[in-house]
Amino acid sequence: MTAPHDGRDEHDLPADPLIGGIHRLQNDLRLDDPSNLADSLALLRRLYAAGRSDLPLARLFEGHMDALQIVARYGDSNIATRLHALARAGATFGVWNAPLAGEPLRLHDGVLDGGKAYASGAGVISHALVSAEINESDRKQLLVVDLEHTSPAIDRSWWRVLGMQRSQTHLVRWQNAPLSPADSVIGQPGDYEREPWLSAGALRFVAVQAGGIAGLFDGVRAHLVARHRADDPHQAARLGRLYGLADSAAAVCRSTAAALFDTPPETHPAHVANARSLVLDGGEQALLLAQQSVGLSAFFQSEPLCAHMADLMVYLRQPAPDAQRVKVGAAAAAQQITPTL
Repeated sequence: MTAPHDGRDEHDLPADPLIGGIHRLQNDLRLDDPSNLADSLALLRRLYAAGRSDLPLARLFEGHMDALQIVARYGDSNIATRLHALARAGATFGVWNAPLAGEPLRLHDGVLDGGKAYASGAGVISHALVSAEINESDRKQLLVVDLEHTSPAIDRSWWRVLGMQRSQTHLVRWQNAPLSPADSVIGQPGDYEREPWLSAGALRFVAVQAGGIAGLFDGVRAHLVARHRADDPHQAARLGRLYGLADSAAAVCRSTAAALFDTPPETHPAHVANARSLVLDGGEQALLLAQQSVGLSAFFQSEPLCAHMADLMVYLRQPAPDAQRVKVGAAAAAQQITPTL
C-alpha cells in the first residue's frame, strides 16, 4: 500500500544524522533486557551521555532500545533474532503507543486502520512497534510495522512546540493498510501493559532527562567561564547548586538501577516512579537556575544553551507526574519501599 504523499521528497528528510547517531549509540550494547546491573548501567550511561549532548537524538535512541527490548521480551525468538539483526545492520526502531484522539489504531483481518499521536521519528525511523486494538478487546496487540512496506500518512503540521523539534514527533495514520510479510506480530494481547516492565522501563527516559540536566550545567558553566563571570560569588553559588542537582539526578538513576536487581519486582514501579519525580523536580529547579545565571542571553536563539533549555523543558513533560508521586506514597504506606543507605 502506498500512503498519501505528505509533500516532502525523501531527500528532504533529516534521516542521516539521526540514524547515524542512533547506531553509534547502539554500538556494543545488548539489545534485550539487561540481565545484570553492569549491563543496565551501560545502557543508562549511554542514554545519559546522549541526553547531555543532544536530547532529540537521545529521545529517538531511547525509543529504539525500548522497541528492541520489548521484541526480545515478548516476541517469538526467531522474529526477535531477525529484527535484532536488522537493527545491527542499520534499521531504526521506535515505540508508537499513544492513541490518536478519535482514531485509535485497529487491526482487523490483517488490516491496519487508524493512527497514533506522539510518533517520534516519523519519517526517520524504519520500523515502529505499535499497539493496535483487536476484536473489540481492551487488550492491545503489539506489532512491528516495516514503515517502508506499510507506510502511514504523516501529519507534520501538528508538532509546533518550543523544543524537541528535531525528534520528528508527528501524527501518523494508516487507512485500510494490509500488513505485509515484513511486518511482525509480537507476543500476546496485553503484553505491552505488563508490569513491572511497563513502569520500570521508564528509567531509560529518566536517564536521558538526568543527562539533560548535566548538559544544562555544562552550558551554564561554559557561558560563565567564557564571559569571566564564574568568580562572582552569586554565580558560583548558582553553579554549585546546578552541580548538586545534576549530580543528584545521576545518583538517583544509579541507585534505582541497583534497586531493580536487589528488590522484589512488585516494588520496581514505585522505585522508578520515585526516580521520575526526583529528576523532574531537579530538572525544573535547574532550568530556573540556568535562567538566573545566564540572564537574557539564555533566550537568544543564537546561544546553544537556548536550544538545550527548550528541549529539556519539553522532554521533562512526561505524562502523569502527580500519579508517580501517588504511586510512591502508596508503596511507602504499604511498607513496600523504605529509605536506605
